[in-house]
Amino acid sequence: MPKSTRNLKFPPFTIKPPEQKEKQGVKLDIVLVLDFGGQYCHLIARRIRENSVYSEIVSNEITPEEIKALDHKYNVKGLILSGGPKSVYEEDAPKINKKILELGIPILGLCYGHQLLAHLLGGEVEPAKSKEFGITYATIIEPIAILKGLGKNEKVWMSHGDTVFSIPPGEFEVLARTKNTPVAAFRHKAKPIYGLQWHPEVVHTENGIQMIRNFIFEICKCKPGWSMKDFIGKAVNEIKSIVGEGKAIIALSGGIDSSTATLLAAKALGQNLAAIFVDHGFMRENEPELIRQTFQKMGFHFIAVNARKRFLEKLKEVTDPETKRKIIGEEFIRVFEEEAEKIGAEYLIQGTIYPDRIESGFRRFSEKIKTHHNVAGLPTKIKFKAIIEPLRDLYKDEVRKVAEMLGLPKELVHRQPFPGPGLAVRIIGKITSEKISIVKKADSIVREEIERSGQQDRLWQYFAVLTDTKSTGVKGDCRAYGYTVAIRIVESKEAMTASFAKIPYQILEKISTRITNEIPQVTRVVYDITHKPPATIEWE
Repeated sequence: MPKSTRNLKFPPFTIKPPEQKEKQGVKLDIVLVLDFGGQYCHLIARRIRENSVYSEIVSNEITPEEIKALDHKYNVKGLILSGGPKSVYEEDAPKINKKILELGIPILGLCYGHQLLAHLLGGEVEPAKSKEFGITYATIIEPIAILKGLGKNEKVWMSHGDTVFSIPPGEFEVLARTKNTPVAAFRHKAKPIYGLQWHPEVVHTENGIQMIRNFIFEICKCKPGWSMKDFIGKAVNEIKSIVGEGKAIIALSGGIDSSTATLLAAKALGQNLAAIFVDHGFMRENEPELIRQTFQKMGFHFIAVNARKRFLEKLKEVTDPETKRKIIGEEFIRVFEEEAEKIGAEYLIQGTIYPDRIESGFRRFSEKIKTHHNVAGLPTKIKFKAIIEPLRDLYKDEVRKVAEMLGLPKELVHRQPFPGPGLAVRIIGKITSEKISIVKKADSIVREEIERSGQQDRLWQYFAVLTDTKSTGVKGDCRAYGYTVAIRIVESKEAMTASFAKIPYQILEKISTRITNEIPQVTRVVYDITHKPPATIEWE
């Protein structure tokens, strides 16, 4: 290795975040979200921040003393108990310290949190006679307090197997019910304690934002004072404090998450950062070339590594999607370790965002949906001093806002999400060079036709999946036996929930015709009409 690379001086970073005003001596109002392992836990905090009120996720085991101790930094104005996969009457079910209920801070329980409040205060919680998953219509008995301004019937999103059958004794009252849930919402008449069985934080609850605003502004009396600009300064300072005078590399895939993390890291570290792009062979058609052309001009040290052969060799004969992700995660780390050693970098920065961590089941009471290569897919033994994830608490559209503030080109800001393992998790079954070629071409056709039709601005993702199913077809009056390609197109705001997109038939017909005509190995095209949940957006 050339001697000079050890003391490499990277070019200075040129893109700057907007100017920020220091908030000296001003304490922000904060609403704490107590985490019980629910899939939408962080979405609650995100909805609060969207209303310019700061929010953080904390453990359900937080003590009254710890809450009081936050007063030196914040004005703690409210507590929200999240949903979770457990049943409140189970022996190992997560609870809260009951003394928290005596602090006088407004409390809102959602789903599991709603049931937990009822259970702790003497109400009756049992398995539901009819479970509710998805859209439900709630009858509002009293449109007051948390339900102020709502109509008699509200479209809400449910996801529960247990139900509150009776409210606690004393000054409690039922505010809403559904066909299968007699206590869908309740409150204490004198104390600021509220429970909602549904999820106001998801977009499927029609007036969910109004309910959240009622809680944070009407009940908690919060004052708006937080913005994404505050996040930028916090993230840059965090990176600086961890790396210090050392060097770091950042995993740059070219997607919005890693690109934004790169800009933050470059602002924090300047010449002490190198961006590593690993071409694992599973990128979209012509994407490696585009990434090189884009990032080589951005003012920081950019290194491209061709690792196609080693990744394909590692994945030979592998069919299980979790195994694929873990192999890819480990191989990424090994490449990064090799490149870091060349330049003397001891820290790795990644663009991990919150949905990645949620689906990987990183929290104590949460369920693992699928491993993400840069979260649970990481090997246990790593040579880096630390892995830094400045975007770990953000959702995709929040990342886009940060990217715009940092000056990332619009073409990158609005690109559709693409998984780190790339097309490797859009090939069902064994991965071969032929399958990679097929799915690349199919994906390219889907993107071309969607973008040609002008549909892309309303869509979250649109792509092709190569299934492992073969079926009989007819091409040129001859029997053909080939692969089935599935088209997945969804609408979403934050990827925690998604709806399949109702694409006009003529566009789907064009996509199908082109795929079967232009890819000889494909005889059938199907359209995935499954929402998330119950499906995930990606197939693997």
